Amino acid sequence: MSTTEAIGRIPVRDVHPAVECGRRPAKAVTGETFQVTATVFREGHDAVAANVVLRDPEGRAGPWTPMRELAPGTDRWGAEVTPDAEGHWTYTVEAWSDPLTTWRRIARIKVPAGIDTGLVLEEGADLYERASREVPEPAARALVLAAAETLRDDSLPVATRLAAALTPQVTSLLARYPLRESVTASDPLPLLVERERALFGSWY
Repeated sequence: MSTTEAIGRIPVRDVHPAVECGRRPAKAVTGETFQVTATVFREGHDAVAANVVLRDPEGRAGPWTPMRELAPGTDRWGAEVTPDAEGHWTYTVEAWSDPLTTWRRIARIKVPAGIDTGLVLEEGADLYERASREVPEPAARALVLAAAETLRDDSLPVATRLAAALTPQVTSLLARYPLRESVTASDPLPLLVERERALFGSWY
């Protein structure tokens, strides 16, 4: 059954697993991996992304797990998570606007075509500077800031400036520490994690 919808700027709907709309906990065993799915969408053409947050029995949030769109155009997203201890856990889906992915899409079209080149590159530099604040490691943060500086360097060819922001290293880094805007969270759902011998009685 579906859970209560989280309606914000980016709706999160139909989160699973959910037992009796979240009134009873889903079940798993320690170390068991299971998939969390949700419908996530927004109006317009800006990119959207989502992640799952697991909270342990002490209420501590673990590192969030990025979700992926399960099939293009379906708005259905999913990720696999693994609780590592017994007890009463919760899980939440967070959906958010992804301005960096939106900018990359626009930049790959407009810059080669010579459309609003200066404006697009300046916007990218601003976004990369903002994104650098989310990166905890100094060396990695410096890499993102270097990309921002190159985007602003009008002594370089525009193709070189854009390429500095689109390297696999920078893209991978910003996938780990994304710039998230307009975050909308679903209601937390309960999860009961039991000992391994309870596996055959587990249900979702």
